[in-house]
Amino acid sequence: MKFLLRWLVSAISIYIIAELMTGINVIGFEATIIAAAVLGIVNTIVRPVLVFFTLPINILTLGLFTFVINGIVLKATASLVGGLEVVSFLDAIVGSILISIVNLVLSSVLGVKKKKK
Repeated sequence: MKFLLRWLVSAISIYIIAELMTGINVIGFEATIIAAAVLGIVNTIVRPVLVFFTLPINILTLGLFTFVINGIVLKATASLVGGLEVVSFLDAIVGSILISIVNLVLSSVLGVKKKKK
């Protein structure tokens, strides 16, 4: 049940940011649901590999390169999902930051938290 609620919170976060930003467009809520699922999968599989291989750059930039990695992940998600469009790479970076913030706020308000290991 928490998995579905986290997925819905992620989809709502993407939809809110797509409505607020001109550089991110979503065609319909179905595309938003699919984008949230694909973003979750890409974050689980691809993002750790990118973080590992860019670790020296990440250390040199004191972790700020993580924002670039998050932008790459959002741009990759947009290329995989037909109803999601991210216009520029800067929009992807800013959008990923804003999606994370909205996701954090909504998760806190709704009481949806990940399990601690």
